[in-house]
Amino acid sequence: MTAITCQRPNCSGAIVDGICEDCGRPPVGKSLLSSVTSSGTVAANTASVATASTRTGTQATSASSRTGSRRATSRSSTRGSSSRRQTLGGGLVSLPPQASQDPLKLLMANPEVPERKRRCPSCDVKVNRTKGFCPECGSEYNFMPSLQAGDLVNGKFEVKGPIAFGGFGLIYLSWDNGLGRWVVLKGLLNAKDEASAQAAVAERQFLAAVKHPKIVGIYDFINHGGEGFIVMEYVGGRTIDSMWKERGTLPVEEAIAYVLGILPAFSYLHSHGFVYCDFKPDNFMLEDDDVKLIDMGGVRRIDDPNGDIFGTKGYMAPEASDDPVAVSDLFTIGRTLAVLVMQFKYQTTFENSLPTPAEQPILAEHDALYRFLLRATHQDPDQRFQSADEMADQLYGVLREIVALKGDPKPAESRVFTSDNLLDADDEEGTQMPLLRLLPTLKVDANDPAANELLRLAAVIDPVKRAKALHQLVSKMKQSVEARLRQADALVIVGDVNSAIKILQQLEQEDPFDWRVSWYRGKAAFASGQYTEASTAFDKVYFEMPGEAAPKLAMGFVAEAAGNVDNALRLYQRVARLDPSYTTACFGLARCMRAKGNLAEAVTALGAVSPSHSMYTQAKIAAARLMLSSGAQFNDQLLDQTAAAIEAISVDGGLVHQLAARLLSQALTLVNRGVTKEDGKRKLLGHPLSIGSLRAAAEQEYRQAGRFAQSAEEKTQWIDLANRVRPRTLF
Repeated sequence: MTAITCQRPNCSGAIVDGICEDCGRPPVGKSLLSSVTSSGTVAANTASVATASTRTGTQATSASSRTGSRRATSRSSTRGSSSRRQTLGGGLVSLPPQASQDPLKLLMANPEVPERKRRCPSCDVKVNRTKGFCPECGSEYNFMPSLQAGDLVNGKFEVKGPIAFGGFGLIYLSWDNGLGRWVVLKGLLNAKDEASAQAAVAERQFLAAVKHPKIVGIYDFINHGGEGFIVMEYVGGRTIDSMWKERGTLPVEEAIAYVLGILPAFSYLHSHGFVYCDFKPDNFMLEDDDVKLIDMGGVRRIDDPNGDIFGTKGYMAPEASDDPVAVSDLFTIGRTLAVLVMQFKYQTTFENSLPTPAEQPILAEHDALYRFLLRATHQDPDQRFQSADEMADQLYGVLREIVALKGDPKPAESRVFTSDNLLDADDEEGTQMPLLRLLPTLKVDANDPAANELLRLAAVIDPVKRAKALHQLVSKMKQSVEARLRQADALVIVGDVNSAIKILQQLEQEDPFDWRVSWYRGKAAFASGQYTEASTAFDKVYFEMPGEAAPKLAMGFVAEAAGNVDNALRLYQRVARLDPSYTTACFGLARCMRAKGNLAEAVTALGAVSPSHSMYTQAKIAAARLMLSSGAQFNDQLLDQTAAAIEAISVDGGLVHQLAARLLSQALTLVNRGVTKEDGKRKLLGHPLSIGSLRAAAEQEYRQAGRFAQSAEEKTQWIDLANRVRPRTLF
């Protein structure tokens, strides 16, 4: 049989049992329900997944009206991920594996539901007795075990005892005598008759079609007396909730790794029309080197007008009580991450908000994380991430930054931005100031109707010709958003900012959620010197794309241009530490450090530019100039550092000789002042560190600089300097 290849972008993994073994998702276009037979049954899932969790403070309501997102999702379409990204922590974090546990050790010694967890399964009102009728809605409840150790259910499931309590009752560990494996029985309904149990089983039968490596497997649905049960796989790992309760707040990298690991499960559910509803730390589990989504009791079809809705206070999205949708799940994921990384009153004071960075140091330390959480848990569904894949993409970027700030750079190609445009090895101007032309470029949306034409026009370098060509393209393809955005950008470059703003205003009216408009608005304002407006526009992009380096870099440009050195320094530092290939950040950081009087840090910033980068030579030139211009800070230690920078300059020309001559002259001054000891064995640019040798070498370098002079006047200046420094002789 010919192997089926995954058709998702950037993924070519093989499809095994309906799932890509690389990206962990179904192939594009595959319907989940296509695997369901006409009788509503499916083959058993053989992936290893987990047990069930405790549903504390869970609410159940009937769906009455839809509160979804109005936001266009064309920019949030599903994208494949590399196999490296699919590993827990994306290859960025080392996490200790959680060994599987002996199932029998999990049995509850006293299978009594704690009083604090006794809540009516219908209206969520707290009840005090183990069984009875709810004083609020009159529904019957029973928290007593309905199955006993040794019971044989459905003729083959031998009950060992309860291991946890879920929203519908106790959860039982059982042994499947037929297939010789551990399973979990989770109650579907607390009913008094067989008919009700059968109805409950029929209602949840759709869960059997859910098959994903990161989601607990559903084996079967059975009736036993007055109850219906889901038969699920057993996994002996630990819930994230139990780890959190044992250790307290988790290290931010670890918590993000777990959340990143579970997001493919939500991508799968949402793409097949399901919403999980009640995600929280209880409901996903770590075993070995991966996480699993467990407790499928609250899963429902999106747009189901009759399905019950389950949610937990402090995690549930504000609109979810009416009709939860995909972005409602993403809200619960954001809230879960927030709960894992900081202590705050998430079910009371901050039920509908987040603490501020002033209240939580972790948010002050990691601004990108704070912005991620703000967007993920926004009260307005339209302002949130619009897909699990979009959320994962940005969270991965946030994790990269957090890890890079504590260690080595973590470069990765952005899906939406190029790197910066400081690429010309001769672009000295670009190293000296923040320039609009150096900002990263937005990549062309491949789904745009004008995508091919825009890629062709990328070869048009002349700004005026490019603006004219884009005008013609827009005239032919008015439906192309990309072409109009690029036209606005081209108009900014040629100085027609007003015309560009008109185009952007129209695009904003058509789609107020397209953050790309804000990117180009920021560029237009920056070009006009309107730094407050530019900062506001780029800040909006940062809110939308907290895992991207480009908006932080742009905000750094604006801050430096506006004279806010401290803010610029902070932003440049984050980008440079994350990925030094953004050399504009390295040069910008060096300028800011120099402005603050931190010469050593400025030189270190320039030292981050890789020898393989086209700007490496310019970085060494800038470093040499910084040290030679340090005045009173120049000392004996800087002699060797400056010499190393000059020797690393690979081009030959007057500039190299000028720098060498200045260094040799500086060394001569230090020796004459007694700061540096004369030492004939010590070499500087290959010359002994003695007065005679330094004078002769400096003279030679000044004369060489004169040979590269662009005018007679400049040549005379270099020769005069050579004559001043040359060794004293009788002739």
